[in-house]
Amino acid sequence: MSSQGKKNIQKQEKIVSMFDDIAPTYDTANRVMSMGVDKSWRRRACDLAYEYSAKDSLDRIVDVACGTGDMMEFWRDRAEKSGIAIGEIVGVDPSVGMVDVARKKYPKFNYHISKATEIPLESESADILSITYGIRNVVEREEALAEFNRVLKKDGLVVILEFMKNENPSFLSKIMNFYTNKILPKVGGFISKNLEAYEYLPNSIEEFSTVANMQRELVEAGFEMLYTKSFSMDISTLLIARKK
Repeated sequence: MSSQGKKNIQKQEKIVSMFDDIAPTYDTANRVMSMGVDKSWRRRACDLAYEYSAKDSLDRIVDVACGTGDMMEFWRDRAEKSGIAIGEIVGVDPSVGMVDVARKKYPKFNYHISKATEIPLESESADILSITYGIRNVVEREEALAEFNRVLKKDGLVVILEFMKNENPSFLSKIMNFYTNKILPKVGGFISKNLEAYEYLPNSIEEFSTVANMQRELVEAGFEMLYTKSFSMDISTLLIARKK
């Protein structure tokens, strides 16, 4: 293995360990920091994906980096509201701590402890694959996108919600960046007693891809872009793409 490969493994293991540490307080910290605004972004993602899918029933939805399971609940509830039958909702996450919390909250879903680059599911077995606020935590992103493509059926959808790096921030975006960089880490750190984990959040956003680069990477991985939209002063961006 190359030295870069070893560094990637070590970096990924450190991120997973961090999420294990904050798992017990993760939901509380998120509710306080987001003030619930992320719920509207998640609803939008699910509703649009179901519209693009245009099916009355889906065999499987996979949520990668599922964390404590909240996005899986949105997939279930929005499907019920739209009269869509879902055969199975599967959560995939490398953090045992986070998945333990998810299993207690949502015991009827299925889970796998696994990295985004090694999803233990059959090829072409999922109708929709989502990753919400998790793609920036995947060190080997190119390999992960290839794995998403493998798991999805032809014409299956990949749905990404993420905090993206903003190359041309507006005045309001700069104010929000100050809030994200200076205020949120202290709030999350106080609740979780792990300041380092919540300082990682703004740093990971700054080091992450721009929207244009993320679109390009999806196309290179064999997807066709269907939808891109940034919300709330460009804090969060939704991308939906279809497997060719």
